[in-house]
Amino acid sequence: MIDPDHDDNKRRGRPGIIARLRSNFLAGLIIVAPIGLTFWLIWTVVGWIDSWVWPFVPQAYQPEELINHLLGRAPDDEIQVNVRGIGVVIFLLFTMLVGWIGKGLIGRSFLGIGERMVDRMPVVRSIYNAAKQIAETVFSQRDTSFDKACLVEYPRKGIWAIAFVSTNAKGEIDAKLSNGDPVVTVFLPTTPNPTSGFLLFLPLSDVMILDMSVEDAAKLVISAGLVYPNDKAAAALAQATE
Repeated sequence: MIDPDHDDNKRRGRPGIIARLRSNFLAGLIIVAPIGLTFWLIWTVVGWIDSWVWPFVPQAYQPEELINHLLGRAPDDEIQVNVRGIGVVIFLLFTMLVGWIGKGLIGRSFLGIGERMVDRMPVVRSIYNAAKQIAETVFSQRDTSFDKACLVEYPRKGIWAIAFVSTNAKGEIDAKLSNGDPVVTVFLPTTPNPTSGFLLFLPLSDVMILDMSVEDAAKLVISAGLVYPNDKAAAALAQATE
């Protein structure tokens, strides 16, 4: 005998067409949105660089002028061409040329003279020094990345937060804080913006080093705990303890 209540429960448990369409739309949005946003940002940045570079290029060497000249177009029959990206190539070549000159003895001398002149300008000095520090931090080729991810008890005992170990404490800080236990420099990021946070100096015994990579820990912080790393070691440990 067929139970009508069982059939009703089965129909109620099956998602309707609107729910399935909504689920498919959200799944597609998760795939399309990052791709579209990436292409849009690249297209926008390339266009911004082009608009900044092209005013410095003589009119005779503009892409439209060159193309119309090669095609033999008359001035009243010129074609309009939006060649996006060539300005980026010119900017890259120019930047590499400046870097090559700046690493040489003559380039360093001129750069030192220019920086000494800037140091005498109150407002310009502040802007230049801030921009220089940001550029050196972001584009430096030295190994300045965090060593390991860790857990620290913050803001009080019993509450744990993800942090990053940068290096051992040095100089006066190490001399005043060290009491037989090594002191480490720890950066505690905020969520979901990991570029801001707190600089902490903690004894090594108060820091719990994690096996996950710094990149996986950063993903965990940025996602507010929604994206956990695929930690095979942790999974194997959990299975062993079951």
